[in-house]
Amino acid sequence: MPVPDFDQLLDLPRFGDSVKWCLFEEGMLPLWVADMDFHSPAPVIRALVERASHGVFGYALSPGELRQVIQERLARLYDWQVQEEDIFFLPGVVTGFNMACHAVGKPGDEILVEVPVYFPMLDAPGNAGRVCRMVSLLEEEGYYRRDEQTFEAAIGPRTSLFLLCNPHNPVGRAFGRAELERLAEICLRHDVVICSDEIHCDIVFPGHPHTPIASLAPEIAARTITLLAPSKTFNVPGLSCSVAVVQDADLRERVRGAGAGLVSHVNVMGYTAALAAYRDGGPWLEALLRYLEDNCDYLLDYVARHMPLIRCRKPEATFLAWLDCRQAGLPGNPQRFFEEYARVCLNDGAIFGPGGEGFLRLNFACPRATLQRALERMRQAYERRAELAPVPVPEASEPK
Repeated sequence: MPVPDFDQLLDLPRFGDSVKWCLFEEGMLPLWVADMDFHSPAPVIRALVERASHGVFGYALSPGELRQVIQERLARLYDWQVQEEDIFFLPGVVTGFNMACHAVGKPGDEILVEVPVYFPMLDAPGNAGRVCRMVSLLEEEGYYRRDEQTFEAAIGPRTSLFLLCNPHNPVGRAFGRAELERLAEICLRHDVVICSDEIHCDIVFPGHPHTPIASLAPEIAARTITLLAPSKTFNVPGLSCSVAVVQDADLRERVRGAGAGLVSHVNVMGYTAALAAYRDGGPWLEALLRYLEDNCDYLLDYVARHMPLIRCRKPEATFLAWLDCRQAGLPGNPQRFFEEYARVCLNDGAIFGPGGEGFLRLNFACPRATLQRALERMRQAYERRAELAPVPVPEASEPK
């Protein structure tokens, strides 16, 4: 397989349908929404072209081979033994955890969410008529952990579900086996079902292996809904194919039933891309992880040397950096500051819930030249921060 050229600058606005590149005016460098500025793996593109040449795009059955490939992948990577019937497909991970919120417990129940966190998790409980109960992760010099006593104290008599984000978006943690075991033990003791968003499970850096929480023990698996997808890993989010693994038959049917008549089936091209990615995308992924880590190291070094009052700890997972701007002396909102004065679009940390204020999320899954341009623009604005005025925050929230 040819070595992927991740340095290639792609004409992403060309078709006018890239949310990342076309939502803002020309000249903006977008390092916000979590997709990558790289071609998908060559085997995925070939499979899609071959399927398109078929010329018929009717309703599709989920390929049996895809279940088998996922089953083998989970066993090989995590020693996690699942059956083919434990696996089903959804158009998105966000769809999955919304279905979980409808499936578990009753209206008015509480759903526990750790903040700051991927913001659709904050909306999902309310979408299902539940109450979002937030518990804060502890942050110490950019490192986040949970206080287990505080976590357990947040569980009340009507807490029915916990939405876990592992690896964690936006703080970049790949939670270790021991801390996941303690977390699972608390949930089991209080009869709280776990819904684990593991969409970033393949984007982990050396020394920080991913552990699916359901793989820890059969009794944990029986109370867990695991959600994953090829979308972040192989840059195919627009094809809308995600995977749910639910090993308890009753829980599985409740989750599937929550989407009856509302959630569409996966489209034929989504299935095609997922199978090719999981079956043949391994070498591409290995090269990607090396490139992402080099990008991350470049970013951290640049920020430390040129914007030293902005702090950033190296993420253990994801292609997202979590920039702490609280001591940087930026006028007003950091996201608005860099958008206006650097023409760089980042995610405002405040949208990730309490504890995100004053932070920015930066997506470094882009060619090095794009990252260099964006950081240079940010440096120039940073150096002028004392003379620049705060930028008003518009009434409407930023695009999600």
